[in-house]
Amino acid sequence: MKEEAASILLIDDHPMLRNGVKQLIELDDRLQVVAEAGNGAQGVALAGEYDPDLILLDLNMPGMNGLDTLVQLRTIELSGRIVVFSVSNHEDDVVNALKRGADGYLLKDMEPEELLKSLHLAAAGQMVLSETLTNVLVASLRETRPGEERDIEQLTRRERDILRLIAQGMTNKAIARKLSITESTVKVHVKHLLKKMKLKSRVEAAVWALQSGHE
Repeated sequence: MKEEAASILLIDDHPMLRNGVKQLIELDDRLQVVAEAGNGAQGVALAGEYDPDLILLDLNMPGMNGLDTLVQLRTIELSGRIVVFSVSNHEDDVVNALKRGADGYLLKDMEPEELLKSLHLAAAGQMVLSETLTNVLVASLRETRPGEERDIEQLTRRERDILRLIAQGMTNKAIARKLSITESTVKVHVKHLLKKMKLKSRVEAAVWALQSGHE
């Protein structure tokens, strides 16, 4: 049976870039652009309408910028991932995006093949980060200590298992296989554990689990 294509929403104020990314994605029958937005407000509305598997979000947009858009996106019930797609490799931009709930951060100068590979990983539930940004993120995390007190005991045993596997970098599909449950069931558990622990994304969940010794 043919695997259903992962649905993608593009949010970027540059029509030429959106068109280029869309054409690249059309070369891969496992990915599909279902909607595109030229500004943050439109992007938030389309995200609520389509609930895509993946949202590719630009940072530098007029009006509602990418970070503000990200905050708005995290106020609605979304089952997919949100990945920032930007020209900026500044530490503040990367860290702020991840703190606000981004599930990854990719640079626009990456090779087309690498972008497609990263989109597949992100759609499957894995954190994606351009290779050149790894040192930036590691340095920042070393300076960060766990903030708000969170009680892992409020999670069910299954949710705790899934949190540990997220911290190990496993995708939803891999978690489903390991625990012998469906991928959709994993998504539901992830959504519940994030809400209970007041975490914005699986990236923040993984960082918290690692820093708190719950990996």
